Amino acid sequence: MTEKAIRRWIDLANPTRFLALADAMLPWLLGAAVLTVAVGLAMGFAAPEDYQQGITVRIMYIHVPFAWLSMFCYTVMAASSLGTLVWRHPLADVSLKAAAPIGAVFTALALLTGSIWGKPMWGTWWVWDARLTSVFILFLMYLGIIALTRALDDFGRSARAAAILTLVGFINIPIIKFSVDWWNTLHQPASVFRLDGPTIHPSLLWPLMISAVGFTLLFLALHIMAMRAEIWRRRVITMRRLAARRAEGEAA
Repeated sequence: MTEKAIRRWIDLANPTRFLALADAMLPWLLGAAVLTVAVGLAMGFAAPEDYQQGITVRIMYIHVPFAWLSMFCYTVMAASSLGTLVWRHPLADVSLKAAAPIGAVFTALALLTGSIWGKPMWGTWWVWDARLTSVFILFLMYLGIIALTRALDDFGRSARAAAILTLVGFINIPIIKFSVDWWNTLHQPASVFRLDGPTIHPSLLWPLMISAVGFTLLFLALHIMAMRAEIWRRRVITMRRLAARRAEGEAA
């Protein structure tokens, strides 16, 4: 990490500077996200049907980005956990807590759209194979982390506990990624990120990639908005506690 990057990292440790940066970035980020998602989905619906799956393949343009973001969001949380435990970054815990509900929603949407896609392809809504089961476990982990972050009133204890749980659970991410390679599952193997290149035709691949970029921008915008709300929430709680202590001191 360069000295300039370190300086920027330190600057963002100041919540006030982060809030100012968030206010400046959000309109542009949201606009880019909405535009990119719209273009990707429009291209997806205009793309040709798959020779085997027919029109049902078009659910891929939302299912794959949801599945990608379910893992990407947890990776962001794991990085934030390191920021809490190793570098003591003041906003690391804010990032983790803000990302958890968003990740849970994306994971639930991935499971839902995957079931809808799987019904005509597999003849069933659900099978307990390695990929689906590991993603379902990821969803439960999100719920557990959300519950833990809200169970403790002390910000410091809550941050450390959530960071440790998140890092322990990160082992599930490579399991999800490589489950289709390690075990015999109904879920199709990787077709985009492969050492020998994508196996999807460019007419289907480009709309998918644009849609994935758009939903990733949407996640970043939602994450920054949630972080901003969490910072203000903590400031309000701190002010209320200080006011309560002053009132107790004056009463004494």
